[in-house]
Amino acid sequence: MADIKNKVPENAEGPFFVDDSCIDCDTCRCISPGNFRRSDEHGYSYVYRQPTTEEERELVEEAIDCCPVGAIGKSDEGLPAAVGVANTPERANGDISGSVEK
Repeated sequence: MADIKNKVPENAEGPFFVDDSCIDCDTCRCISPGNFRRSDEHGYSYVYRQPTTEEERELVEEAIDCCPVGAIGKSDEGLPAAVGVANTPERANGDISGSVEK
């Protein structure tokens, strides 16, 4: 699982990132070439551009699923609080208290 504390510095600002466990296998760049690039200097991939469309987001998430070492991650760090809130059924019904009835 990718670790936000170990993300490589070339990553574009945003929720998706590659960490230093990348083995430069080219999987992410093949799946989503518009979002990932290779650092020739360091020999790893990084998020060149955050996804801007639903299709791109799906491709980046496919890259996450296919990464053989789990070097690609998604973080809510730095995003507005509402973005990181889970879409739970109680929240969808308007209950923002955080409690769940059992």
